[in-house]
Amino acid sequence: MYFDNFTFHFNQSTPDNELEKSLQREINLARNIQTSLLNGKTPIIEGGQVSGNSLPARLIGGDYYDFYPLFNGKIRIVIGDVMGKGIPAAMLMILTRGAFRSAAESTQGPGDTLTAMNQAIYEDLRTLKSFVTLFCADWDPTTGIFTYANAGHHLPLCIRGKSNTIEELPKVKGIMVGGLPNQIYQEQSIQLEDSDMVFFYTDGIIEAQNKDGKQYQIERLNQTLLQCKEKDVKEVEKAVIDSIEQFTSGVPQKDDITMVLLKVFDSKADITSFNSPIL
Repeated sequence: MYFDNFTFHFNQSTPDNELEKSLQREINLARNIQTSLLNGKTPIIEGGQVSGNSLPARLIGGDYYDFYPLFNGKIRIVIGDVMGKGIPAAMLMILTRGAFRSAAESTQGPGDTLTAMNQAIYEDLRTLKSFVTLFCADWDPTTGIFTYANAGHHLPLCIRGKSNTIEELPKVKGIMVGGLPNQIYQEQSIQLEDSDMVFFYTDGIIEAQNKDGKQYQIERLNQTLLQCKEKDVKEVEKAVIDSIEQFTSGVPQKDDITMVLLKVFDSKADITSFNSPIL
């Protein structure tokens, strides 16, 4: 991949130890910026919970998630995976975040949001020979309707609390952002009931490998989610991470691991947040 060949070029007249210290400072600064953006305040939902967590394979990563409360009382959620790793992927993650925040303010639904994002950053991604997979969804706490659009990302899992079943969301087509220009992203909707949970994730979870080279896979993730479906979102996050760590048994992480959870407690709710748009 393009970013796998990325290298730094330094002035050879600078002593090696100074170069190393300078590079480490730059990496730490980039990591702090990314951590601050990913780990900002999570919107408070009456009648439900949302949460996100990202563990980069390196000091900084290319996975992305975000929450955006809307004027109409809905909350818009996005998760994404930038091609590549390290600093270049992290830079594109910041670009993606800006495009999402801008699009979320001016679009009606998740399909329009992905369409606007592709329009905004397509040329930059093509110049850098990169792309981003994204899944974007709106949850309406008043009706319980969960509407979503997909740009080449893994479909989230829906854990039905009352029936103790787990299912992948119904498919909706959509090419990765940066793949082709002038794309129109379609939407699909499902009804969420009390105690239901939606689990968004990136492929670093199901592709995590143990010492024998076997992958964690979706079946093991399903089992873990069903075992902890009655817990709150932070406890579910911890259970998934613990399960992955137990499976990999110390094998170094090869890809970023990112998850977002939405859990519904009742059918009517109000959303408040530190970053709610102000009329």
